[in-house]
Amino acid sequence: MLRQPLLTLLAAYRPFDEHDARARDRIVRFVESHADCFERSLAIGHVTGSAWIVDPSRSRCLLTHHRKLDRWLQLGGHADGECDVLAVAMREAREESGLTSLRAVSDAIFDCDVHPIPERKSEAEHHHYDVRFLVEADPDEPLVVSDESHELAWIALEDVASLSGDWSVERMAAKTAR
Repeated sequence: MLRQPLLTLLAAYRPFDEHDARARDRIVRFVESHADCFERSLAIGHVTGSAWIVDPSRSRCLLTHHRKLDRWLQLGGHADGECDVLAVAMREAREESGLTSLRAVSDAIFDCDVHPIPERKSEAEHHHYDVRFLVEADPDEPLVVSDESHELAWIALEDVASLSGDWSVERMAAKTAR
């Protein structure tokens, strides 16, 4: 079963707080219930992979000002049929930042989140079942802003809360600071 590697990672994951635990449990139920969970064509939602990118000192993270959602978020995106969610996170991070120095700190899950994606012209509202990994990169490497972003920026962890307004992003900053 293509879903088993992700279910194994989720079973090993130790949540940071109750919201994180509920998100993990929702992702497990979703993956167990939908053989096509990695496909964007699953209209109710799909698995996504994200990279929480930090500098080597773990004092800053790289965020994108997402064009469609108009918010500062971690980099990531759709699995598009790929069941290796870490590979998805790394691919999306490269595509959205232009960074070549990306290195997964671990193949273990760093964070889980389930969030709604608003309705758009060609898409009904749906959920992203987001599995996130801790990734390190060289902050001196030039960034390349993709067409999915307004901007990319290295943000001090203590400034994330005032910039993002998204509790799951703030939680990842808190995990990193811990």
